[in-house]
Amino acid sequence: MGVTDPAGPVMDRDEVDRALARLGQEHEAIETSLLALQDHAGRRLLEGAELTGVTKERWHGAEDRITRLWTYFDAYAAALRSAHDIRARRRWSSREDLAELTELLRGEGVTVAGESTLSESFSLAALVDRMNELYATSLDLVVAADAVWSALPARIDLLAAELRRTRELAHSVGVRPGEHPAGDDLERITRILTKLREDVVSDPLAFWVPAEGSSAPGGGRPDTTVYDREARALEDVRREIDAVLTVRQDAEQRLIRLRDVLSRADRTLAEARTARGEVLAKIAATEVPVVSGPPTVLQEQLAAAAEYRRQAQWHRLSPLLESLEEKAEDELLRARESLTAVTAPLAVRAELRGRLDAYKAKVARHGLAEDPFLVERYDAARRMLWSAPCDLRVAEQAVLRYQRLAADLLGGPGAPRDREGEQS
Repeated sequence: MGVTDPAGPVMDRDEVDRALARLGQEHEAIETSLLALQDHAGRRLLEGAELTGVTKERWHGAEDRITRLWTYFDAYAAALRSAHDIRARRRWSSREDLAELTELLRGEGVTVAGESTLSESFSLAALVDRMNELYATSLDLVVAADAVWSALPARIDLLAAELRRTRELAHSVGVRPGEHPAGDDLERITRILTKLREDVVSDPLAFWVPAEGSSAPGGGRPDTTVYDREARALEDVRREIDAVLTVRQDAEQRLIRLRDVLSRADRTLAEARTARGEVLAKIAATEVPVVSGPPTVLQEQLAAAAEYRRQAQWHRLSPLLESLEEKAEDELLRARESLTAVTAPLAVRAELRGRLDAYKAKVARHGLAEDPFLVERYDAARRMLWSAPCDLRVAEQAVLRYQRLAADLLGGPGAPRDREGEQS
């Protein structure tokens, strides 16, 4: 919309003609804008919709403003016609005509019936300013409502279609309300989307966020907070159902792997129990940890998982398999740690045997294999390490005595130097 020039003194004929030409263009622009507002899809939807809430309240006020806007425009058009009639009286307007035209074009001679019983007087410039104000606020409301209606219902419908497909898929794998949390989530999302669409259609302005600092009509964006939240929730449910579908596809292989892991854990525990008996028989004065048996609860859960698979209860099988896989790996680790703890004394004995033989080989390389003291200490250590039960603490002291004597002989005066022996 345009804005008239500021008022001035009595206008001459050229000024009047230029003003009338400008006002005629302005009249055409205003009329075009008003007709566009009248035909705007958002305005037609607002006019025919059953509105509620803030939209109903604001549209009621906007309808009054639009009606007032046309009243102002009619007064503006009538004043412009009067000015053209005065100018057309004669080719060369008299001073009286020019004074009348100046008052009409620049004075406050346009009278409009007020919203109450009183009338309002405007200059053409003030009338245009008033129309601009009413037009901007009315258009802002219409554009905002139309933007929400154009954006949200269609997106909600698409999400609702995806929701229906997801519900059908969920039903096929046993994910139902009251039986699985994802089924309850789908019911909740359905209720929220249904209510959201109803609210958006009846109260679109409740879902409009104006742009800060923007004075342009329709400056802002639709509020998609609720929609975005439910879209994310549906995606989470879909991923969970995909996981259930994956379970259905590879459940047998996962059950086979579980049986294998638990079987290895059982075999390892059995080996640990056998090793414990061997350690108690061969090693003396040693605390050997007790080896517990395999937990029966895991076998019971494995049997339940197999039954879920047989009955196609995939939504129950999925979390059970995940839990069992973690517990089975923990059980295998526990069995291995138990075997390591039980066989630790045998490992110590083996290390002592290896150390004793290594020193015997070393002294032999230096021609000391027949040394009677070394032979005596070697035989004493060997008897302790190869006897049952073996006292590891006593055997270790015997090996150390042999090791120290060998080191003394290898490092004595006239004896050959041995870097390895020095480091020992």
